[in-house]
Amino acid sequence: MTESKGLVLVVEDERHIADVQRLYLAREGFGVHVEADGTAGLAAARRMHPVAIVLDIGLPGLDGIAFCTALRDAGDWTPVLLVTARGEEADRILGLELGADDYLTKPFSPRELVARVKTVLRRAAGPPGRPAETVGRLSLDPLSRTVRRDGEPVELTTTEFNLLAHLVRHTGQVFTREQLLARVWGYPGYRDTRMVDVFVSQLRAKLGDASPIRTVRGVGYSATDPRT
Repeated sequence: MTESKGLVLVVEDERHIADVQRLYLAREGFGVHVEADGTAGLAAARRMHPVAIVLDIGLPGLDGIAFCTALRDAGDWTPVLLVTARGEEADRILGLELGADDYLTKPFSPRELVARVKTVLRRAAGPPGRPAETVGRLSLDPLSRTVRRDGEPVELTTTEFNLLAHLVRHTGQVFTREQLLARVWGYPGYRDTRMVDVFVSQLRAKLGDASPIRTVRGVGYSATDPRT
């Protein structure tokens, strides 16, 4: 019997979509629990402590935006993959700003869903054995996946931490948005580069004037010591 890769919570009110997600995730060795409304889904997340959550935005009871807000406000940083309809771009961006780690737009391939879940979990695990990084007033510990500003902890999502760590690890090097999507998200050739801008904006808001991230106009982003 194959050992489970962990429990994935699917919160989806369209039963046929939830059934397909359950089938493909289970084939890859994940345990799967499905809830059909946001209120029950949030209770399941708190009760079951899944390794990842696949979260539809348009849910009855408690929508995906309110779900994500409640989860993060409670200090729960379980990786969240948002599922949205094509016309929900504003909600999709808001979901990322509230702490979601990634998103998929309906209709999507169930194989892509599984690949995205695996990628989010790999990002959450982080690269092994890297030393602590320091830039300006920030210190990053890859082992504990913690960031401190002037010695005080800063709460970051999995993706925010990985993006910051990648830029800091290559201080002074400029990366295009496409390169960051490939190296941080693991999505080479992915077209929606706006996602990078959203996460950079979130990092700057959380780090304040200690943020090392600089915009290189017409190119992308780099990390520099804010004191220089």
